[in-house]
Amino acid sequence: MSEHLLNAALTAAERGWHVFPLRPGTKRPALHGETDCPRTGPCASGHRKWEQRATIDADRIRATWARGPFNVGIATGPSGLVVIDLDMPKGNSSEGTPSGVATFEALCERTGQRAPETYRTRTASGGSHLYFTAPAGVRLANTAGTLAPLVDTRAWGGYVVAAGSTTPAGPYEALSGSVAASLPLWLQSILRPAPRTSQAPSVAVAGQSRRYADVALAAEARNVRAAQLGLREGALFRAARALGRFVAWGDLPRHVVEDALQEAGEATGLTVAECRSTLRSALNWSIAHNQQRRGNAA
Repeated sequence: MSEHLLNAALTAAERGWHVFPLRPGTKRPALHGETDCPRTGPCASGHRKWEQRATIDADRIRATWARGPFNVGIATGPSGLVVIDLDMPKGNSSEGTPSGVATFEALCERTGQRAPETYRTRTASGGSHLYFTAPAGVRLANTAGTLAPLVDTRAWGGYVVAAGSTTPAGPYEALSGSVAASLPLWLQSILRPAPRTSQAPSVAVAGQSRRYADVALAAEARNVRAAQLGLREGALFRAARALGRFVAWGDLPRHVVEDALQEAGEATGLTVAECRSTLRSALNWSIAHNQQRRGNAA
């Protein structure tokens, strides 16, 4: 088992993924905590957490796994990864609750996107991890439910259990793909943190933003009406995401946005129910993630 886990750690490191030991048979880091830090070795200049101590150095990896059958953790941030965690409903969830795989596929369908193909693993619970390379120059953080229910992401500040590791619930296994694809742009747009401003906008800026909001509403409605077959729901989703910020900032009433986009969506052939479902999820996300007005929004 130790040899098997050592090989799993070395395989991940060969991909450029920074690894660290997890306690045997668990998902918990095997490194000491700050209160127990000896302030020697790697911590001589101060306590170093698992994200800082994760490594791709083969000699360090061999020395660590020679000490025991540690499971393998991959620090996603230093590895340049964004891992999408498609979870399974917990035991106390109501019967019929869709899994993370199902809700993520529904998100792809709503946005008119294909489910991305990339390196994928099966988790011990029966869920999936989708590995992507992070966009250059953007520091993404972990998220929980931002993309869809039971869909989390791991980036800076997070880690995942590597294929080859085993817990009492089962093994982590590579399923498909040999390379982590680049994080698709449409997922980047959802996961990018909104810029923050340190002060409230002036009255002039707010007024200009309201005028810009009216123009944006008309433009987005035209975009939806012009969408071609197969792209209509994705266009509606993107329009609602774009306009939700103006609802959050008080520049547009929500019902005005919903009515305009509902009418535009139905004009392309989408059903009333399809439009309402898409608008509700897109607007809810956008409003929640745009509570502070951008300084350059106008």
